[in-house]
Amino acid sequence: MGKTQYLISLFFIVINLKIYSQSFKRIDNSIVSTTALDNEIKRLKKSGNVHGLTVSIVTKDSILFQKAYGSRNLKEKQPLKTSHNFYAASLCKPLFAFIVMKLVDEGKIDLDKPLIEYLENPIYSYEFQHDYENYKDLKTDKRYKKITARMCLSHTTGFPNWRYIGKSGIDMKRPLEIEFEPGTFYNYSGEGIQLLQFVVEHITEKGLEELALEYVFQPLEMNMTSFLWQQKFDSNYAVGHYKKIKTLKRRKRNVEYAAGSMDTTPEDYAKFIQAMLAQKGLSKNAYNEFFKPQILIESKQQFGKNRLIKTSENNDIQLSYALGFGTYKTSYGKAIFKEGHIQGWEHYTVFYPSQNLGIVIMSNSSNGESVFKELVEISMGDKWMPWYWENFIPYDKKNTKHNN
Repeated sequence: MGKTQYLISLFFIVINLKIYSQSFKRIDNSIVSTTALDNEIKRLKKSGNVHGLTVSIVTKDSILFQKAYGSRNLKEKQPLKTSHNFYAASLCKPLFAFIVMKLVDEGKIDLDKPLIEYLENPIYSYEFQHDYENYKDLKTDKRYKKITARMCLSHTTGFPNWRYIGKSGIDMKRPLEIEFEPGTFYNYSGEGIQLLQFVVEHITEKGLEELALEYVFQPLEMNMTSFLWQQKFDSNYAVGHYKKIKTLKRRKRNVEYAAGSMDTTPEDYAKFIQAMLAQKGLSKNAYNEFFKPQILIESKQQFGKNRLIKTSENNDIQLSYALGFGTYKTSYGKAIFKEGHIQGWEHYTVFYPSQNLGIVIMSNSSNGESVFKELVEISMGDKWMPWYWENFIPYDKKNTKHNN
């Protein structure tokens, strides 16, 4: 071997060693190598029968790890990439909350001013395209006059998640009801987010997409993210997968919904979490309010019949809701989290401001949540995630009863 060939070979050996010796600190200051993490993710994907999975691990100014596993479209045998477009589900809610906090910073909205004070007419008098979007049912329940932006973002309006989802199934004629005294109890509610969107658009005289472009998408260069379906998504989108091989037709939304019409890529959403870690775009006071726990969560689980059962089992981690994000306490500082869930799509992000570390997990598979508990523990060193409250039942515990 000549000297030149030897130097070239040595160069590639060094490069490969550098790649495969990369590592980062978890929140407990333990070290994990990206090679070991990659192997663990592959194991979890296989064990949980997850069709498609992406993992992005970030600090405020760097990407520590970002990789896709599995299928963009299992039937067509297309591999998944972190640049593919995903339905974001409820990961859009904290992004909307950020927009609201921008308006707070600008003095255009007060978190504690009743929303009706921003409207010229009673809320029940406004007309909407669909009956299931209007507020006519509130005419006889004056408690709606107490609802504020803070209550909408902390899910304490008293509204159900969606008015048309009841114990007996979906009924689009089901009336909107205030189930709890506003401001007193955490109860996740897309209805509350939609009410706030209506008021925000009324105040600013701008649509949600326009506000998102101005305050988030353009400043953070989230060029493949939108609350409305874009033509550029047509050649780039992943499909959701349900059960073994069933692929789900992708909805292409043409109406903006703050509670759940956003499409994004894992790469784009990682930029948003990096901005949260760097505390970009808002004043220090606004960020303090944004991430501050607003209400202690007392429900046994976030959804289903257990949402109405009170418990103290999460008090040790101070499980709470802030504004658009949930929070809990670890032995190494506060964790700030948000999930996204609908058939075929299961996502989770959690970041730790004091440790300058965060993770974005996005899955186009209805089996994705079965690996979230173990994945967060392995990658972040986080043993405090309220996985049962989230209903992130691990794949190896699916048929076992939860013990408190």
